[in-house]
Amino acid sequence: MSTIGPAVTGAGIARAERGPGPVQVRLSINGTEHTVDIEPRVSLLDALRERLDLTGAKKGCDQGTCGACTVWVDGRRVLACLTLAMTCEGREITTVEGLARDGEPHPMQQAFVEQDAFQCGYCTPGQIMSAVALIAEGHAGDDAEIKEWMSGNICRCAAYPHIRAAIRAVRDQT
Repeated sequence: MSTIGPAVTGAGIARAERGPGPVQVRLSINGTEHTVDIEPRVSLLDALRERLDLTGAKKGCDQGTCGACTVWVDGRRVLACLTLAMTCEGREITTVEGLARDGEPHPMQQAFVEQDAFQCGYCTPGQIMSAVALIAEGHAGDDAEIKEWMSGNICRCAAYPHIRAAIRAVRDQT
């Protein structure tokens, strides 16, 4: 007979194993606490979209290759389709819905509009989340660097020149 010990999270926090049935998970999203009952295998993307009606992050490939589901966890970009929701307990999740302040769009959201950096708009939330993070990470030096650090976000309409223009516009404002 084997004994199951505590699971250790990526943050080094020991937690009792839970599941396999639904478990209660507390998530802090855009500064608001949410409690959801989900199976441990539920992705952050599905928890956001299907349980909490936060539909800004898009389900593109659902395999971590397109970046449409990009959100931040503790200020770092993550692919929500490849992140288990329960691993985000105790962390701050930011979605594209959390970027605007006092009813005003984030400067990157405004730059995407001004630079016509979207066509169908499906990838736009993930692109914006990566673009804001890219500037904060200091990877917006030139177009080649921007292209490299945005390479995980695919735009099926090929609006890349406009996306880079939006990033440059915000970079040059700061």
